[in-house]
Amino acid sequence: MRRVSEKLCFVASSASEAMDAREELIRLYGDVALEDADVVVALGGDGFMLQTLHKTMNSDKVVYGMNRGSVGFLMNDYRTDNLHERIATAVENAFRPLQMTTANMDGTNSTALAINEVYLFRQSYQAAKLRVEVDGVVRLEELICDGLMVATPAGSTAYNLSAHGPILPLEAPLLAMTPVSAYRPRRWRGALLPNRVTVDIHLLEVEKRPANAVADNTEVKSVLHVRVAQSEHLTARILSDPNRSWSDRILAEQFSD
Repeated sequence: MRRVSEKLCFVASSASEAMDAREELIRLYGDVALEDADVVVALGGDGFMLQTLHKTMNSDKVVYGMNRGSVGFLMNDYRTDNLHERIATAVENAFRPLQMTTANMDGTNSTALAINEVYLFRQSYQAAKLRVEVDGVVRLEELICDGLMVATPAGSTAYNLSAHGPILPLEAPLLAMTPVSAYRPRRWRGALLPNRVTVDIHLLEVEKRPANAVADNTEVKSVLHVRVAQSEHLTARILSDPNRSWSDRILAEQFSD
């Protein structure tokens, strides 16, 4: 289905390469305020794409990224020609983020969203000690590790993959729970969970083994408890060129060396 994209808003990371690209594209195609745009064109790397998706969530706007950063897995190739035509034929993926809710040692509570993953990591030289529940059922009475993450299919090729977690097809209704340097149980390598479950992670011996929690680029220090569940109301939308669709890229990662 072709998409009409008359009104474009160009946003860029702070990198000089991205800022220069924004100026060139505005000169060629014009620019409107974000609230008036049909499509938001993000220029930068994967981190900037995640920031843009967070800002446009539930706005009925789609994000088309072009790589002017260091990684660019989420981005399309950068070209200045035929931009309207590329957007018109782009493939859209819509997905729901994870919501992280934490109870913290200072008595506060925090909420943040994650498109890629929610993860906990140790704050000191000692490993974290965790109890893990899935839908109210204790699945790990005691997990000793450097960290633990819950990753979406979109995020399964990011930190999750670096921690030797599984790559999930974008359309899979699954989440990957992946430990970082698990010490006990030594042979536990993680789990695949339905994306509708609620995960509760309780910090044990918190005074001795403090840990922080992160949802994408939002960090909360010294947490006592973390709850992770897929948002029921929020949606992010991303566009990719037909010859470089996000689904194909994630599938290809399963066969890369």
